[in-house]
Amino acid sequence: MDRQEDAVLFQKIKLGDEKSFELLFRRYYGHLCLYAVRFTQNNPEAEEIVQDLFAKIWEKKEQLTISTSVKNYLFRSVKNHCLNFLQHSQIKNQYSQKVCSEANDLKESEDTNYIEIDMLRKIEESIQALPEKRRKIFRLSRQEGLKYREIAEKLDISIKTVETQMGLAIKTLREKLKDFLPAF
Repeated sequence: MDRQEDAVLFQKIKLGDEKSFELLFRRYYGHLCLYAVRFTQNNPEAEEIVQDLFAKIWEKKEQLTISTSVKNYLFRSVKNHCLNFLQHSQIKNQYSQKVCSEANDLKESEDTNYIEIDMLRKIEESIQALPEKRRKIFRLSRQEGLKYREIAEKLDISIKTVETQMGLAIKTLREKLKDFLPAF
């Protein structure tokens, strides 16, 4: 496939042609996944990154402008998404280590255990006090680890609704748990 054919395909995609989108997806998906694995060292994550890229392309097809070749754009985008993923993973790992370290420090003191139990009870009560939909969104995000996009699909709501409800849930929980914030 040459650069000009890709450009024609992309122009059709901008007009909403699903067959052209599917053709572009099938043409590059495997190659992009292999490329992404070089960065992530993780097949499922690589596939998710490529799938997310294609989803974003479809969602923003009307606004998207590609000044280089479509192939270069796809590979550069996958590289950028992978680098963002790696950076995010590193931050998550650092945060997890910090939380584990702090949790170990907390377990050293018997008094802390009582505070922790009280805090967990208060957290659960505060979560239970949230409106049903907000509580469900919060639990899917924080307890099941779903991404906002996955929650939106699962509950058949917009990502913006998920973001708004999560923001309200966190704000409410902060207010109700303000006495415990120094313990965090």
